[in-house]
Amino acid sequence: MRAQQEAQASFTDDELSGWFAGRIPDDLFSGPPTITADRDEILIVGVVAEPELPADASAAARNAARSARISRFRDETRERRIGVAAEAERLFGRKVSWGARCGEVEEHFTTLGVPVMTRLRLGDRAVLDTLIDAGVARSRSEALAWCVRLVSRHQDEWIKSLREALSAVEKVRSEGPAAG
Repeated sequence: MRAQQEAQASFTDDELSGWFAGRIPDDLFSGPPTITADRDEILIVGVVAEPELPADASAAARNAARSARISRFRDETRERRIGVAAEAERLFGRKVSWGARCGEVEEHFTTLGVPVMTRLRLGDRAVLDTLIDAGVARSRSEALAWCVRLVSRHQDEWIKSLREALSAVEKVRSEGPAAG
């Protein structure tokens, strides 16, 4: 476990992105992919080409075609993606997940669902139980995940600023004297 944490810590986000930019086949996506990482997982999402449809195609038809294009991409590129992922998982000590975006449709595949332990007081548990009773979630775990997504959606700019500040702190730490 400690070796895995050290492997994760030894690569900056820029180095991680650079490695994937050099390793992912040039023809896999229509441009450079977006790479998002945390302690457990690296998610690579790239753009795939839009399917050709008549100009008067409905939005529903366009979204169905885009989803089908993503499904085709997933099937046709599986072996190449697995090769890159296996190498990256050994190097970075984290699971590699993939996704694709086509127009306004984005789908992720083989992403992790990482359990997170938390202690909640009575009032907090009551909020989760209300979401379950209302049919919003089937379990406290699902209700908590729903709450996290809701906060993320409504506080996107604040969370983005917080992440940028944490990146700046990480950069300053990496430039400082080595801990003895």
